[in-house]
Amino acid sequence: MTREKLGREAAEAALTGLDGWALAADGASIHRTFTFGNFSEAFAFMTRVALAAEKMDHHPEWSNVYRTVDVTLNTHDAGGVTALDIDLAKKMNRFFGG
Repeated sequence: MTREKLGREAAEAALTGLDGWALAADGASIHRTFTFGNFSEAFAFMTRVALAAEKMDHHPEWSNVYRTVDVTLNTHDAGGVTALDIDLAKKMNRFFGG
C-alpha cells in the first residue's frame, strides 16, 4: 500500500462512503469516534484493530474511555492522509459493523 500523501480533494473523495470519518480542518488526518454498548465491546474492537494494524505496519492514534474509542489516522512519514489510512479506516468500519 502506498504511503504517498493524498491531496485534500483526493482525501475527501476517499472518505465518501466511509461512514463517520471526517477530514481534519488542516487536511492532515481523518477522525472518527466509535461508541459501543460497553467497555468489553470497545476493548474487543481495539484488539481486533490492533492485530490488523500490526499486519499493516500502520498504527492508529486512539484513546478509549469506557465505551468510546476516538481514532485519528494519518501517515506521519508522508505528512498527511494516505491510502493506508483509508484502508485502515475501512477495516475499522467493517469491524464496527459486524
